[in-house]
Amino acid sequence: MIKQLIFNGELDKAIHLLDELIADNKHFDEAFFLRGNAYRKKGDFQRALNNYLMAMELDPDGPARKAHDMLMDIINFYNKDMYNH
Repeated sequence: MIKQLIFNGELDKAIHLLDELIADNKHFDEAFFLRGNAYRKKGDFQRALNNYLMAMELDPDGPARKAHDMLMDIINFYNKDMYNH
């Protein structure tokens, strides 16, 4: 259900549900990963990275590592100076 909400762009609703899941279980790595995905889709890269890092702490071999690395590649590629000419 939460994955579908994220897919459909109902990000605030998905984040709210994930917040509740995480409040009940601070060791639920998939919830942190999904919340990271929702924040990434909202364009809030800092919160996305923070959630991916939490998921990686809980499950170093989980999908959050790849998501984190891909987001870091995007951030590192982004060149703000291109818009200042």
